Amino acid sequence: MAIETRHVADPVRFARMTSDEIRECFLVQGLFAAGEVKLVYSYVDRVIVGSAVPVDQPLRLEGSKALASDYFTQRREVGVMNIGGSGQVAADGESFPMGHMDVLYIGRGSRDVRFESEDAGAPARFYLVSYPAHTDYPTRVASMSDAEPIRLGSQEAANKRTIYKCIHPDGIRSCQLVMGFTELESGNVWNTMPAHTHARRMEVYMYVGVSGDDRVFHLMGKPGETRHIVMRDGEAVISPSWSIHAGVGTKSYTFVWCMGGENQAFDDMDPVSMEAMR
Repeated sequence: MAIETRHVADPVRFARMTSDEIRECFLVQGLFAAGEVKLVYSYVDRVIVGSAVPVDQPLRLEGSKALASDYFTQRREVGVMNIGGSGQVAADGESFPMGHMDVLYIGRGSRDVRFESEDAGAPARFYLVSYPAHTDYPTRVASMSDAEPIRLGSQEAANKRTIYKCIHPDGIRSCQLVMGFTELESGNVWNTMPAHTHARRMEVYMYVGVSGDDRVFHLMGKPGETRHIVMRDGEAVISPSWSIHAGVGTKSYTFVWCMGGENQAFDDMDPVSMEAMR
């Protein structure tokens, strides 16, 4: 199982990068390939972003030389979200059924992790995010109805949305992984604006529900030196702790967010005023 390894730029280099260089550094493309496990290892908090799309047979999450491990979760935890058809994930022989938008936490020490679809014609599309883990927490699944909803924004500001918290200290416990998703209501296009940073942890956004010719313009960089990346459906972006992470779409959409770092406090953010944005 090959893992792409990726360095990322610091704020000084970022300010001088072309659009292509920014995309090569921070954008994760090519996820959700049928019949494959795809993984990208970033040196930003050693996060791994990936996918598994089983079709005719199960797919296995394996260790590799890049991780210096005998099996993938030997020193890691994994958050899994299914953005496709029904499927299941087996961890050390225990099966966890997963419907559309269900989330699974896989704890450190799960030696045998396998992904499977119920229907090869409408396969599950498992999105994966993994961080190093220092202890064991039990593997648990949460349906969308189990997620903690937070309703924010307004129609006037075009940012009316619901945040669903899935893996967090008051829900599914983990070492450092915090995971959920945000769903914008119809006619709303802005996410996370006014923007913020959180110097104590990094974040990954993965955009879904971006169909056809629609796009999301993802904003990143230090508040006084911002750039954008044009995002398509099923693409993820790595946001270092020094960068804002916000976006606007040509139509409403959903994005999966995942954080890791020094703490798991959802509200531990450093707000950025609109006056400071450049």
